[in-house]
Amino acid sequence: MPDQLKHDVIKTIKDQKIEFIHLWFTDVLGFLKSFTIDVEELELAMTEGMGFDGSSIQGFARIQESDMIALPDPTTLQILPWRQKGALVATMFCDIVRPEGGYYDADPRYVLRRNLERARALGFDFFIGPELEYYYLKSDTEPEVLDHATYFDQTTRDLAVDLRKDTVRALKRFGIQVEYSHHEVGPSQHEIDLRYCEALKMADNVMTYRVVVKEIAQENGVYATFMPKPLYGEAGSGMHVHQSLFKDGRNAFHDADDPHHLSATAKSYIAGILAHAREICAVTNQWVNSYKRLVSGYEAPVYICWAHRNRSALVRVPMYKPGKENATRIELRSPDPACNPYLAFSVMLAAGLDGIEKGLTLPADVVDDVYEMSEERRAELGIGQLPEDLYEAIREMEKSDLVRQALGDQVFEWFLRNKKAEWNSYRTRVTPFELDEYLPLL
Repeated sequence: MPDQLKHDVIKTIKDQKIEFIHLWFTDVLGFLKSFTIDVEELELAMTEGMGFDGSSIQGFARIQESDMIALPDPTTLQILPWRQKGALVATMFCDIVRPEGGYYDADPRYVLRRNLERARALGFDFFIGPELEYYYLKSDTEPEVLDHATYFDQTTRDLAVDLRKDTVRALKRFGIQVEYSHHEVGPSQHEIDLRYCEALKMADNVMTYRVVVKEIAQENGVYATFMPKPLYGEAGSGMHVHQSLFKDGRNAFHDADDPHHLSATAKSYIAGILAHAREICAVTNQWVNSYKRLVSGYEAPVYICWAHRNRSALVRVPMYKPGKENATRIELRSPDPACNPYLAFSVMLAAGLDGIEKGLTLPADVVDDVYEMSEERRAELGIGQLPEDLYEAIREMEKSDLVRQALGDQVFEWFLRNKKAEWNSYRTRVTPFELDEYLPLL
């Protein structure tokens, strides 16, 4: 860590009279972890890191190798936009390192760093712009909505208009740039879109975004959830991920001579995403509940194809605007906002790079609504389907060399064990549906 950067961070924190610093990192499932240090410990923390028991963190070390060190990344320093008991508090994301030195393989932040290094070896920088949807509910025990508005509605009875504005202000104070926010399709469903940036910073931003949305909601006596499908019969919450590669400061996805301004690199990248869509699904959609969203009828993608404007496709290429070459991008529509962003961005990038390295050919785009096609027509066009449940996604992932390589052996194997346990718990559970449907009859 450069001495000047360390000095600047320490000076900023002392100038602001901040007494406590939250050190953040993420477990393999994507849950934010935190511990707090006193300002007097800051210099030591930034030089040597802070030790903790890695065996107590989901997916980290086994008990016989449990000593881990959290090393703050000074470039991530932010001041919390709300006070805690009247005092300002700072936050920094950490990299997890081994006591003997070197990044820890099971740290999701390192998993993404490693995949970004692979992209850089090919000359590419990876940029991301996610659209995270979520619901505001009256509590975390019953899915009772705050409003019955729909897409882009503005109503004076919509409490969430103020909640969203407060959230955007808080994100800006965190240094996170927001493009826009709006009411989504479902009742009490909302979306705040983050401005495109480099993938590691964006993964940190996604983690921060989820904290801020929930914190502002809680301050107002409301519960915010990123559960992919909290309400039966209503739209699920997705995280459409806009992505592009840059080379030598120029957008590698743009080609002025192509009819649709899409380069050969972009086409092979999309082909890679399509080729590996089924095997990366357990990572981009990692919960049993994720597959309640991936069904026909609610705008969530089900079928593996791409299109220029067609929103029923898995991958969409937004319309090119003259003079906006750097905005050329692709949009993957399947991920949901409850995934681990570090791992999800890693497998997306790995799939796209595989398409580039192998020079995969992109099939024709789909113009018609895929949901309305017959099975025979989809088969004719070679359009496959995403896994229908977590078990099918697990089976696809465990056969995938690409996902194993992207995540690393330790994360890959632990993630699969965890997901199999989740599926087993779900499939053996007697649900309210079964009691409602069968108990009176059988």
